Amino acid sequence: MALPDEPLRVEVVSADGLIWEGDVLSVIARTTEGDIGIMANHEPMLAVLVPSAAEVMTMDGTREIVAIDGGFLSVFENRVALLSGYAKMAQEITLSDAERELADATKALEEGRNDETTRHHFDRATAAVRAARKAADRH
Repeated sequence: MALPDEPLRVEVVSADGLIWEGDVLSVIARTTEGDIGIMANHEPMLAVLVPSAAEVMTMDGTREIVAIDGGFLSVFENRVALLSGYAKMAQEITLSDAERELADATKALEEGRNDETTRHHFDRATAAVRAARKAADRH
């Protein structure tokens, strides 16, 4: 595969600030319309993200995985921004802790606690589990 003349610049930003940035070959993220792959020279776009584990393939072939609980994807002039209220790198997530959080959030929803805080807890836990599982699959 030939490398593009211009790399794709990616920034992952959460409410806490910049989580990850770098030049990459590609990004795969889940939107409300489904998964989308972004490579250099992609057309400009905006999309709504859903809770998921986004994948970034770095210039050296390393696959970085980040848990996001929704948000927005922006693509313009070889720059991609993943903007989310919550974003965490998969290597910072313990699968067992994420699964426990997801079980707690699921139980709260099943008990009828359908408030915004519980839904956010569920979305973050879902994203963390997906990211941790993807990270475990690459080893």
